[in-house]
Amino acid sequence: MRVHEAGRPFADRSGDRLRDWLGVDNASFYDREKVAIVPMAFCFPGYDAKGADLPPPAICGATWHDRVMAALGDVPLTILVGGYAHRWHLGPQKSVTATVAGWRGLAPRVFPLPHPSWRNTAWLKKNAWFETDLLPSLRKAVKDELQ
Repeated sequence: MRVHEAGRPFADRSGDRLRDWLGVDNASFYDREKVAIVPMAFCFPGYDAKGADLPPPAICGATWHDRVMAALGDVPLTILVGGYAHRWHLGPQKSVTATVAGWRGLAPRVFPLPHPSWRNTAWLKKNAWFETDLLPSLRKAVKDELQ
């Protein structure tokens, strides 16, 4: 809801974590001349019965996602945030962990990431290779593209 109210994607603690992963500040992250943030949904989908965010509605991707990506043209670096983005761009996947662990087969043009939500803190601790192996390569790719 915080992001919805702010009117900017990742305008929350998840965004802070994502910007840290990318090695960029707010100004760079929201620079529309250099960065396109293309959500899997173009709205806040609401909450489930337990108060968690609902998944992106499939109709959003079916209606808008391909159009936006086509309008962007040849994108030199694509960062796929979370399982929904992995599946949309890469097709069916075994799991988020398997997809992210296979990042070397996609880099340096594509980097699959887990969602930066606080809910994934345990995942990050369990998969220390994400920080030691993937993040340095991701940060270099982002820095190279933003120069």
